[in-house]
Amino acid sequence: MPEGTVADRVASAVSSLEKRFGGRSPTVGLVLGSGLAATDVGLVDPIEVAIADIEGLPAPSVKGHGSSWTLGRLEEEEVLLASGRVHAYEGFPLAVATIGIRVMALLGCQALVVTNAAGGIRAGLAPGMLMLINDHINFAGRSPLIGPPPDRGERIVDLSEPYSLRWRQALQARRADAPLPEGVYGVCLGPQYETASEIEMFRLLGVDAVGMSTVPEVIVARQEGMEVLGISLISNYACGISGETLSHQEVISAGVAARDRFGKILQLAIASRPR
Repeated sequence: MPEGTVADRVASAVSSLEKRFGGRSPTVGLVLGSGLAATDVGLVDPIEVAIADIEGLPAPSVKGHGSSWTLGRLEEEEVLLASGRVHAYEGFPLAVATIGIRVMALLGCQALVVTNAAGGIRAGLAPGMLMLINDHINFAGRSPLIGPPPDRGERIVDLSEPYSLRWRQALQARRADAPLPEGVYGVCLGPQYETASEIEMFRLLGVDAVGMSTVPEVIVARQEGMEVLGISLISNYACGISGETLSHQEVISAGVAARDRFGKILQLAIASRPR
């Protein structure tokens, strides 16, 4: 793991990317979840940079996540796409795991689209479906804001609307004939899957889908003043619902199978971003 404070590492990553981007500045950040790839989104005039070449940026170790960042145009926006997120369960402090979001903000991203693969809990959320996240519950017991006060933004962050209502409404208006289901996402630390009893508890608490990512990124994005849209791919039924055992390969396969459809939704999401 590279040395240096979070602020030092963010500055190094920003400098590395600015040199590669040749004056182009992103307005929207996009984080891809398990099984998804940059090519699914259809960026125009892409500039791809390997994470290994971005000084200060933590590199993912989990199968199914990419290893590069790509800047490209989409729907009149310059989009900075992160194909390869890291998780706390890989051994990273959350302040380090979310460095990428701070890098996006400093490079100029005013908005963030964050995606993930999640286990469906609510009846009717079947594998292969997409769910707009309208709120979350943090079961991981950790915050990426623990530690020294950040250089930018508020120390105590308001999360009364972590996922932009007006952005969700704008996207749903464009899909009036086939609106996406919306729901609450619950995050657990992982890397083990949840037990059937834990899933039943989450259901009683109002959680519609569960995963191991996204929430720390959203917290940092809101601290940075970014508007956020969250989308979950329901990759499997959560434990105890179908009676089947769970595997990471199943999650990856679901992401691969949904690439074309998910890519079209992401294009529409970026096109509908309120200005």
